[in-house]
This record gives sequence, C-alpha cells and structure tokens, in this order.
Amino acid sequence: MSDTKTTLIGGDFLITETPAKDIFTLEDLSDEQKMMRDSAKEFIEREVIPHRERFEQKDYALTEEKMRQLGEMGFLGVTVPEEYGGLGMGFVTTMLTCDYISGANGSLATAYGAHTGIGTLPILLYGTEEQKKKYLPDLATGKKFGAYCLTEPDAGSDANSGKTRAKLSEDGEHYIINGQKMWISNAGFAEIFIVFAKIDDDKNITAFIVERTGTEGLSFGAEEHKLGIRSSSTRQVFFNDMKVPVENLLGERNNGFKIALNSLNVGRIKLAAANLDGQRRILGLATKYANERKQFGVAISTFGAVRKKIAEMATGIFVAEAGSYRAAKDVQDKIDELIAGGMNHQQAELKGVEEFAVEASILKVFVSDLTQHTADEGIQIYGGMGFSEDAPMESAWRDSRISRIYEGTNEINRLLAVGMLIKRAMKGEIDLMSPAMAIGKELMGIPSFEVPDYSELLSEEKAVIVNLKKVFLMVSGAALQKYMMEMEKQQHLLLNASEILNQIYMAESGILRAEKHFSADSVEVAMAQLNLYKAVEKIIAAAKEGIVSFAEGDEQRMMLSGLRRFTKYTNQPNVIALTEKVAAHFVEKGSY
Repeated sequence: MSDTKTTLIGGDFLITETPAKDIFTLEDLSDEQKMMRDSAKEFIEREVIPHRERFEQKDYALTEEKMRQLGEMGFLGVTVPEEYGGLGMGFVTTMLTCDYISGANGSLATAYGAHTGIGTLPILLYGTEEQKKKYLPDLATGKKFGAYCLTEPDAGSDANSGKTRAKLSEDGEHYIINGQKMWISNAGFAEIFIVFAKIDDDKNITAFIVERTGTEGLSFGAEEHKLGIRSSSTRQVFFNDMKVPVENLLGERNNGFKIALNSLNVGRIKLAAANLDGQRRILGLATKYANERKQFGVAISTFGAVRKKIAEMATGIFVAEAGSYRAAKDVQDKIDELIAGGMNHQQAELKGVEEFAVEASILKVFVSDLTQHTADEGIQIYGGMGFSEDAPMESAWRDSRISRIYEGTNEINRLLAVGMLIKRAMKGEIDLMSPAMAIGKELMGIPSFEVPDYSELLSEEKAVIVNLKKVFLMVSGAALQKYMMEMEKQQHLLLNASEILNQIYMAESGILRAEKHFSADSVEVAMAQLNLYKAVEKIIAAAKEGIVSFAEGDEQRMMLSGLRRFTKYTNQPNVIALTEKVAAHFVEKGSY
C-alpha cells in the first residue's frame, strides 16, 4: 500500500472512499504539537480555572489580562508567519491550540477566537506587505488586540446588506465612514478593527483597517449583558464621519464580502475545535460527580440512565475530535500542496481553507450542537445542583449556547454546506452527477443477495457508510432534478439533506479514526460503532421526511425501497452492550 495520501478536494468525501491511513487524528500529533497542547493545558489550569467566579462576574479586565499573557507565550501568533512576529505553525497546530485554550471558559474562548481568527486573519490573508508589517507583529504578540466589525442591527446573516457607508474625502486622502455595528467581540479593549462598509453605491462591501487610537468619529456603546460568555467584551461600535486613511483599505474595493466569507470559513472550523475541550471538561466533571453522588445507597454512576448519558457524551467527543482534526489536516495538506506548486503563502492559505468550506460548515454545526447537548446532559447528571451557580454546569451551558449562533447560525451553515456542494457540482469542480445516475440504475436493478466478507475490522461499518452516501446522492439528486434552480428556496429539504451530509462525514471520521489506531475490543471501536448506529437512524428519519415530501407514486415507492436497501445493517451491534462498555470505561477512568 502506498504511503502517498490521496489528494482530496472539498466535499469529495461523498464520492470517494478515504483510506484510514489518510486521515489525521489526535493520536498522530508530533512531539512539537504535544508540547504546544501541554503548554496550553498547563496555562489554562494555572491561570484560568481558578478564576471561574471572576469570569462570571463580568470581569472584562481579567479577560484582557489573560489575553495579554497568551500573547506573551506566543499563543496569539501560532498561525502568523515568523517574519511578522508569529510562530508560523501549520493549520493543525492552530486548531490544536484553539482546542485546548478555549475549553475552560467561554469568555476567554470568544476573545481568543475573535482575535486570532477574524481579528487577525483578514490582514494576514488580504493585507498589503506594508499593512502586514505594520499590524501583525503587535497582533501576534498581544501588544494590541483585534476585532471584526461586520454585523449590523438590520443585517444579521445577510452581511452584504449593511447600511454602513464610506465615501472618499475631497482631498482623496481618507474614506469617511458613517454607520454602526453590533455584537462586536473584544470591542472594549481592541485597538485594531476590521470594518466593513459599502463605498458609495457599490454592490458589495469593502473592508478597512481602523485604529482605535487617534481616530475621530469612532465611539462605542456600553457592554452588552449576555446569557453567557459574560466577561467577553461585546459592544456596539459607531462611526460618525470617521476618517480612515486611504492606505487602510484592506484588499480590493468591493471585495469585502469575499474577505468576510473566507474569514468566517476559518472561524467555523476553528469554532469546532474551540468546542472540543469544553466537552471533555463537562464529561469529566459530570462523571466525577456521578461517582461521588449517592442515591439509594449507591453512586448514581451505577444507574443505567446515567451511564447511557456518559457513554453518549464520550462518543460524541470522540467523533467530534475525529472530524475536526481530519478536516484540519486536509486544509493543511492543501495549503502545502499549493505552496509546493508555486503559490505564495497568502494565496495558498486562502485557497486551502476555501477548498474545505463545506467541511467547515459541517463541523461548525455538528460540534456546536453537540456541545450544547453535552452541557445540557451535564446539568441533568448533576440534577438540582446542576441548576445552581455554585456548580460549574450552568455556566458551561450558558457559554455553549452562543456557539450555535456566531460564525453564521447553524441554520445558515446547514443551508450553506449543501448549497456550496451543489454549486461546486454545477461548476464541474466535483462530479456528483455520475454517481447519482449510477444509483438510479442500481435502484432499477436486482439487488445482490451475496453475503459480503466482513471479517476485517469495521469492514461492514465502512460498507454501511458507502451506502449512506448513496442515500444522500439519491435524495438530493432527485430533489435537485425536480426543483432545479428553485432548489435554494426549498429550505426544509436542504435541512434534511444537510443532516444526512453531516452525519455521513462525522460517522465516517469516527470509523476511520478507530480503524487506524485501535483494536477490535477497544472502547474507541465501540464508540465508533455506537455513533454509526445512531447516525443511520438519523439519516433514515431525515431521508424519509424528504422523500415523502417531494416524491409521489412509483418514484416515492422506489426511493423508499432504496432507502431501506442503502441503510441495511446486516450485523447490527448490540447497542445497549456497546453503551455499557463505553460507560464502564469512562466511569472507571473518571474523565475523558
């Protein structure tokens, strides 16, 4: 077997079987990456965990202080090239540090994510050499912090509909900006703002770099009082004839929408990473509490209802890690490939992340939904105590809620993932039509009654995943054929398709991770199997709802028959036994 990794393109997982050797997992970290992880964990344990109550009391100065410390340690410049004061590490290491810095406190996670992502990346990816030399060293070291001003009161998900306007001054030396932005993270202490506005009557927005110090016409609202992330500075930002030097236009005129989209693609995949360690910590706390809490004379961790929750929480984390780091390495490999082909680093970063925008949206949705559920189950295991501010679960639940909203709501991202996939197919960037047509012929043919050889580890599970991909192509292909250019208006169907898509990618990631690193009797294989079983049930429900909604008569009967055929799982696992195996492992271990 060749050691060369098959070059994938974004969304190609739907029509390509990925060998387990080709995916990257947490088990594959280099020694340098492990050192970064351990350093981040040590900082969080020492500098963040002991201050939980202060973070809950809206101590914005504390968040700023911890951000400065992270800057001094190099954690704000992981992705920034060395020539601009950063560490110049790869995309996987960027994800890894985001993972382990973000899990203990939502306020710090938000400040960190906003600064290192959408606050810094637009300059890194679109800035001129002069702009990068001027701003990146301070951003990479925490001498100055960044913020991103996109959202407006009347323009939430529709970023290009904002009313903030810019016009060139009579002397041609400044742009004069008027308008307002809202929900701006880090606004209370940021020095560098990426501001989006339309110049005159342009069709699209343009980006500008705005410095807080010395800029007249720039003002701020009071701190917002939020459900969670209470020590994350969040303010409105107002522009009243604010003058911005012409050299501070970022990228090209009319190109701000593309800057915003590509910045958000990075933000989405990093948000998945930012939600991982929080889940690990919730599971650890919940398991510890369940082992210590006695009811009816025994620890509640002995009760099946509690053990089921622990098993499902652990399984979700395993799969979320698998998908997140698989995609991170795909992005990094694409960047490396483009650079090797002669593309400069700036363009390669842009194209590498843009290539896997579908996976970024899948991960954002799956992991943020999962985090909310994990926190909710954490409260449930704590019982009444979980509802108290004296216990850590209620703040974890409140902090996790925002993840389903920012970087594009989960609903927008569900629609985006399928929409981007369809657009890529229409542009000829990925061939979905040929396999979709092949499935149509397969449905008309006589099914094989041969019993396959499933003796190899997870071989049947991989065969199930191949067939689940056929479900997506069958349902989405038929719907697209019916609605054609009107497909984007069928949001109910797109949401069904998105659920199928998400479950396929994440289930396959879990199976491949387990196959690559673990033995048949391991708890990791049990988690991969348990997740796949649940994924099949979710896919059946989503596909059936779609089929009966747009197909009728013989077409409907044929597709429902195909759904039964493609979701057949000959040797279905004993789900309760798998659940108990996973629960027993983590109850005994006491943490993830």
